[in-house]
Amino acid sequence: MTDCLLPTLLEACVVVGASSEKLQEIYQAGGSSISSESLLLEPEILHVLAPPFHSRSAENETSKLHGKRHHSILRKKKEHPSSDQSASGRKEGSEDVGVPKNINLTAVPELCFPGGLLVTGEKKEEQFHFLVFTDVFGNKTHGVVMQYYRSILEGTTGYQRGAGSLKLSKCFSAVGVCVISKYPYFTALKDCLSCLLFQLSSCRLSEMEEKLNEFAIKLSLVPIPPPGQLHLMFTLRPLTIVLPSREDKSLPAIDLDLHLPFLCFQPQQLLLVLSCLLQEQRVVLFSADLARLTLVAESLLIFLQPLTWQHPYVPVLARGMLDFLMAPTAFLMGCHVSHYAEVAAETDDLILVNIDDGTVSTSLSDAIDIPEIPPAAANCFMQRSRSLRIHFDLDQYHSASCMDVNEQRQQRRAWQRKLNHEIQKISLELLVNIFRDVCSHLNYEHRVFHSEEFLKTREPDELLFYKVVLDTHIFHSFLRDRLNKKMDHFARMELSTRAEMQKMPVVEVPRRPTMQEILTRRKSSGFGNKLSKRLGMSLPNLGGYQVLSIEKNLLLTRAVMSDSALKTPPDPVKVFKLPEFPVFLSFHTVQAYYSELIQLLGNAIFSVQTENSSLLARFYYLRGFINTLCSRRLDALSDFQSLNKTDMAIFPTHLVAWLVDSLQQEELQQAQTRPELKSLLFKIKMDNEKPAVRTDNRIKKFKLPQNPLGQDEFVRCIQECGIVKDVATISRLFDALTDEQHTKVDPNVFRMFYTFWKETEAEAQDVNLLSEVVSRLDDGECVSKLSSRVKTSYGVGKIAMTQKRLFLLTEGQPGFLEIAKFRDIQEVKMASAPFLLVRILSLRIKTFSRPELFEANLKTETGLWNLIIKEMWAGRKMGDQDKDPQCMTQALTNVLLMGAVVGCVNPHRSISAASKLVYFDKVLHEVDMMVPNTTSETLKHKINPSLDLAEPQTVCVLLYTPGQLQDKKSPIVMNPKLWVALSGGRVVVFDAASWSMLQDCIQTGELQVTCMMGLVHDQVWMGSQDSVIYIIDTHSMSCNKQLTEHRHEVTGLSVDTTDHSNGQLAYSCSCDGTILQWDSATLKVKRQFHLSCDRLCSIRSYDGILWCCCGDSIVELKKCGAPQRRIVLPDDLRSMPSCFSCFIVVPERGQVWTGCSDSVELCLWQTDNLNQSPKRISLPGTSGVTCMIRVKNQIWVGCRGWSRIGGLCDGQLKSLVLVLDLDSLTVTKELLAHSDSIQTLCSAEDRYVLSGSARRDGKIAIWQVA
Repeated sequence: MTDCLLPTLLEACVVVGASSEKLQEIYQAGGSSISSESLLLEPEILHVLAPPFHSRSAENETSKLHGKRHHSILRKKKEHPSSDQSASGRKEGSEDVGVPKNINLTAVPELCFPGGLLVTGEKKEEQFHFLVFTDVFGNKTHGVVMQYYRSILEGTTGYQRGAGSLKLSKCFSAVGVCVISKYPYFTALKDCLSCLLFQLSSCRLSEMEEKLNEFAIKLSLVPIPPPGQLHLMFTLRPLTIVLPSREDKSLPAIDLDLHLPFLCFQPQQLLLVLSCLLQEQRVVLFSADLARLTLVAESLLIFLQPLTWQHPYVPVLARGMLDFLMAPTAFLMGCHVSHYAEVAAETDDLILVNIDDGTVSTSLSDAIDIPEIPPAAANCFMQRSRSLRIHFDLDQYHSASCMDVNEQRQQRRAWQRKLNHEIQKISLELLVNIFRDVCSHLNYEHRVFHSEEFLKTREPDELLFYKVVLDTHIFHSFLRDRLNKKMDHFARMELSTRAEMQKMPVVEVPRRPTMQEILTRRKSSGFGNKLSKRLGMSLPNLGGYQVLSIEKNLLLTRAVMSDSALKTPPDPVKVFKLPEFPVFLSFHTVQAYYSELIQLLGNAIFSVQTENSSLLARFYYLRGFINTLCSRRLDALSDFQSLNKTDMAIFPTHLVAWLVDSLQQEELQQAQTRPELKSLLFKIKMDNEKPAVRTDNRIKKFKLPQNPLGQDEFVRCIQECGIVKDVATISRLFDALTDEQHTKVDPNVFRMFYTFWKETEAEAQDVNLLSEVVSRLDDGECVSKLSSRVKTSYGVGKIAMTQKRLFLLTEGQPGFLEIAKFRDIQEVKMASAPFLLVRILSLRIKTFSRPELFEANLKTETGLWNLIIKEMWAGRKMGDQDKDPQCMTQALTNVLLMGAVVGCVNPHRSISAASKLVYFDKVLHEVDMMVPNTTSETLKHKINPSLDLAEPQTVCVLLYTPGQLQDKKSPIVMNPKLWVALSGGRVVVFDAASWSMLQDCIQTGELQVTCMMGLVHDQVWMGSQDSVIYIIDTHSMSCNKQLTEHRHEVTGLSVDTTDHSNGQLAYSCSCDGTILQWDSATLKVKRQFHLSCDRLCSIRSYDGILWCCCGDSIVELKKCGAPQRRIVLPDDLRSMPSCFSCFIVVPERGQVWTGCSDSVELCLWQTDNLNQSPKRISLPGTSGVTCMIRVKNQIWVGCRGWSRIGGLCDGQLKSLVLVLDLDSLTVTKELLAHSDSIQTLCSAEDRYVLSGSARRDGKIAIWQVA
């Protein structure tokens, strides 16, 4: 088990060469078979060295290595190991070392000598090349091969030398040493083999086996660095070698020169190769230098990250493997350039890439007919490529010459790391430019990708490229990651470079282009006369006027990164040097080596204890790994447990589970006595009891229904196709598309509705308006509805509607006449006027600002426009009253749905069907929605944290964190944030300066967050029902730390504001009565005590004194944690099923305020005499108290809802926020803004109070403090 869990550098070391029998034949022939050119032999495996080398059972064998001379490995009879051999290790009677599990070495001899093993008349230079092995599951293993030549005479020392010995001394046979690793450390392993070559060149043949064994053992002692900014360094004489770490655990380490493809290809050719890979063509690389094949292939695949190649990948093919190129599937393979003509002539439809010449062609012709990468993205990439400084010497001429080879290598590594970082950025920018808009066409809840809608947004010359790419495996894998909301490098760059207008606002993004978008996205020429297909034709005569138009994909016409962002150096790294390898390698010396390494890691941990938690986590990880190798299981678990408080991202879940399972009974007993291990064991036990969660990897394409749709199926289809998410709105739409005779929606009706909706949406994206019209509208306005040409009291033209106003597009001058802003409308009604023998319907609008009526003869459109204008008018009125911008957005959605319904149902019932979508107009007329003046004056804004969800969610907890003028980690100004905990562990974050959504979901476990607390160390703590405290980094907005010391639901968090030491003291409590005191800097528990109660609900620290709410009592604790004083429920409440729900202590006044969940009164207690009966303060219009906070000289109280009778609000809850004055002890304000119980209150710097309600309302109200 440990073999596959513990990452070390070496997987196996394989020696490949000619068999001793062959060499004997050549020797006995006196070299006569060797021509002046060369003799070609079949290579064979001579020796396999694989871990473990230093177990107790192997100690005797290891000691023999140094005390007794072995037979030469070069004279052992070898056979290619079979798969059975690989599985069972050494066969009986065989001298071979067992082959490690999961490694099939059958192809290794051929790949070590792709052109065959040479016996030559002269000694050749050593050569290196690189291999990648891929199993059927896609797992990769990497190899570095060193070929060197030795005299045949050396290999035949055991035979009697004859007269031909002098001639044979000039015959040389190739030997290959292949180091196999699970990790792509090509440069490091090449350096290791170079060191081995240096040692072999100066040793006798009898010492060769010993040197190889020592070499393999040393590499097996080298651990792999964890993901992050910690690199490992070790010395293998005469070089110092560095293992770079992975940047992310989902990506491989990069230990090669990424600029090699830029040296081999022009940017245009490189883009063509990447385009072929994205389209999953059959690509073959050619080079006269085998080493280039793998390095170029690996670089190309790195350029495609986070997209991953899903097909056969063999960067180096031996001459006997060329039949692989006949495979019908896509592949990426490579072979020697000498096979170019043969491959091109015998195989069709191949993309032939000549690395040496930098050319790309096909096997059919030199011309290549493959869709190219979209021009805008390609041009940006080529521009970036030209700015790269890819020549090391040009950057070093100004520097002094290095006197030490290792110092020079260090300079080269630093230069290469910086260059690799820049290349990764521009290749990632290329992919972001190509696939940025994909996320806009995803339905995450139903896992649907609207490919047809996506293709409609592409330019004509891009369509063929996208049509091919969208059907590839590589793109589907990318789609799965997007649908799973994977926060990888692509997602981070896409989010950070997203245009301001694309960022998530407090309301849904309008369905039409705004005036600002029209201005900023117009073509570079600035003007055009060509109108959109339908909307342009329906506009009045605009000939001769300047027209603004939208250019699609404008974001692809510019680089998404600034030049300064591109040149930003990579994050600094820490290089940790491993101890020197033991001189003699035995079990005891290896254990001593590990002990020294553990000591060095302990020193490193101590040195960064409070400075860098990310680096600290890497040291803990390494020490835990080494402790595991040394069978110090409890110490290893303790180190891994520390990752909870430093960086959960690198927590080795499978290794920890294996360690726990392998604990002996004595070790289990010891673990129960160590608090940190006890909590870890508890967590592992709970995780094992949870049912396995399978990742949903489905990707669906939306298909129109073929059968009648019931309401549930209709809701799913509407959500899948992305028209609207809100279930209540979809239910009204279902009623509109059905009638009394039918309880299901006919599939033909659905198809007509869907087609009409999508066509209207697409046409609206190409809307064209006169420049003078655009200048008269606000930046955020968008034209949502346009009438046909009608006669009005203002003249002939077309009525246009935005979310703010109605205006008339007139023929000729002036072109724009405002009819009315929605908030200025006084009355809307339909009228009829006689015309010849009939009466013509018209629409009349009366406003406050104008005495005259506006009248329009809309004919058959009159009924629809009457519904539309009234709904928008009502939405504006309710939005203004409730300070809720979503009302207008919802009204606009209703209006757009009305238009689609009218377009797809029978004309005789179209208006009655559309009227079922009316919501705000009905509410306004059927229910008294007047907002009290006090509420209207105090309420400043409302936001909806469930905007991206199908139904409103309960706002469980709110937390406001203040901003910073300058962030310590970057010069960017940090705005204040509002943290909102919803149901199911979901947390959303708002920018409290603009109320735009910064993060639509931070997932903290699966259960509800119960409490939150902000600390000065850029942390937000969140207690959960699953007993864990999640720590959010406010910079990365990610949860990478956890505190797991509690065993039950965490119910309260508090900070001691009187503590002015380096680390703030924080407190947490759980429902079982456990209270923990934390050092917030080190995240260590300083004290722990237990309070006996039925349920501990919350804790608060006031002037260094801890107060606890226990349901039936409020308890003041002593410094030692023992109860000091207690407030019990009054007798009248004790007889009811009631309990304390919240409390506030006002130390300077000697007061304790308490509220109960079923009481309509607040109780005011005096701290100098808690036994005295409390003063009671009546709370009008409430049925209970849920939460309280103190702001300045006021107490703000959140209350449970009370039912209201009449109209649409039958049975609906209305909840109050009450404001009490501390001096007069009276209610000074009754604030009504929520239609469900208020769950939480928080203060924003004593200037605002925010209230969040339960799911029937699910919104957050922002109140101004007087």
